[in-house]
Amino acid sequence: MNDELNGARSLAQTLVNCGVEVCFANPGTSEMHFVAALDAVAGIRPVLCLFEGVATGAADGYGRMVGKPAATLLHLGPGLAYGLANLHNARRACTPIVNIVGDHATHHRQLDAPLTSDIAGFARPVSAWIGEVTSALTAAADGARAVQAARAAPGGIATLILPADAAWNRAERAAGPLPDPGPAVVPATTIEAAARQLRDGRKSALLLRGAALSERGMEAAGRVQAATGARLLCDTFAPRAELGAGRVPVERIPYLGEQIVAFLQGLERLVLVGAKAPVSFFAYPGKPGWCVPAGCAIDHLAHPHEDGARALADLALALDAPPTPAVRMPLQLPDLPSGALDAAKAAQVIARLTPEHAIFAEEAITCGLPLLASLARARPHTHLPVAGGSIGQGLPVAAGAAIAAPERKVVCPHGDGGAAYTLQALWTMARENLDVTTIVYANRSYAILNIELARVGVGTVGERARSMLDLHHPVIDWVRIANGFGVEASRVTTGEEFAAHYASAMAQRGPRLIEVVL
Repeated sequence: MNDELNGARSLAQTLVNCGVEVCFANPGTSEMHFVAALDAVAGIRPVLCLFEGVATGAADGYGRMVGKPAATLLHLGPGLAYGLANLHNARRACTPIVNIVGDHATHHRQLDAPLTSDIAGFARPVSAWIGEVTSALTAAADGARAVQAARAAPGGIATLILPADAAWNRAERAAGPLPDPGPAVVPATTIEAAARQLRDGRKSALLLRGAALSERGMEAAGRVQAATGARLLCDTFAPRAELGAGRVPVERIPYLGEQIVAFLQGLERLVLVGAKAPVSFFAYPGKPGWCVPAGCAIDHLAHPHEDGARALADLALALDAPPTPAVRMPLQLPDLPSGALDAAKAAQVIARLTPEHAIFAEEAITCGLPLLASLARARPHTHLPVAGGSIGQGLPVAAGAAIAAPERKVVCPHGDGGAAYTLQALWTMARENLDVTTIVYANRSYAILNIELARVGVGTVGERARSMLDLHHPVIDWVRIANGFGVEASRVTTGEEFAAHYASAMAQRGPRLIEVVL
């Protein structure tokens, strides 16, 4: 039996055949045959995660960087449920993921054992495709379909449920890759209409997302801007953007609804390129949710499933745009600060000392505004924020990005409240020796919620309510936590200390954590 090709091995080999190279796993009993298959099949790297939310977040970070799916391996319905928050973020980021969820053997389900659950019901809100292996003989074909579904533009989560008997029973063969149709090409008529509209002199903006924020897309968008004067915008939490010196500058839409309204005031046309029209993150009493100005026309150059980068290049051609963008972001590194640290000073250190082509898996929350402002003119880098708003993503995304791009430095600026959600990712960073420098902003608070508390009109707030947003009593000791997971760590309180420790981290490889006390 152990030497036979079973359903698990045929599935694992199929994943390899279809270009899946990494599996982020937190397995249990029902997945043991697939675990053995990861040992038997060459070409797929198993990465153990101590929590399913780390596995799903790491798959998100990996997929955003390489543009193809990693696999996850999760244990039954509860294991999937643990990973749902970061699958939500991945869904919002349109990240390709093959989500493999083990299940009881088909003949065991009728016994209603304690871990029996509605796995498909758990998976449905975050999945673009759901399939179940009904026989070991179909495991390979089902796996190929899952990879194809995950890769379908703009990218999505394909959840494949693998019952234990479909994993251990005999299979016939592995499958090869199915056709990958890729993103659709925007019709010439749409390009021509957009060119006519952008020539009419109305105050216009292009809202970019997905492939439109790649270097290729931004270069083309810069040419369109040079020809028409249109503003270039991106979402507050655009899943991936290429930023920094030498890149075409893009204005980031603010977070708060009333700020978005002011930001877009006077706009007469909004052209969506792989994006949706901006709305307020939350509803607030007496404040707008829909943030596009009244009377502003909304046009689609490219829908999310279409090739936004190519559409921008075609549009530049139709406009007879200049061959290069008119504006590029200049390199302007800040001076190193001194004295007691705050978010702005910490941002200066990071912007000054981070090398070229770093990846920022960023969940800085309230410390993020000064960081992004400083990084805008820093060395070129890739920005990966919390695309779906569910905190606890930064550390796992950093781990996945480091596996996807081992030659690049990964920096994870993280609020202390959110970092506590998925701190188990530090262990995976140590185990895999990932080149991630984590910056924990230790303000000892869910600071963003203190802001929101005032904004939602609660009124008088007492001590007990404020205690729900406070992280004192006891203070989280991030140095001891990181050391316990095998990560070198230090604590800094001044600009001079932070600069010295951060420079050291940038000069070496491997995981580091610096607790920045604010």
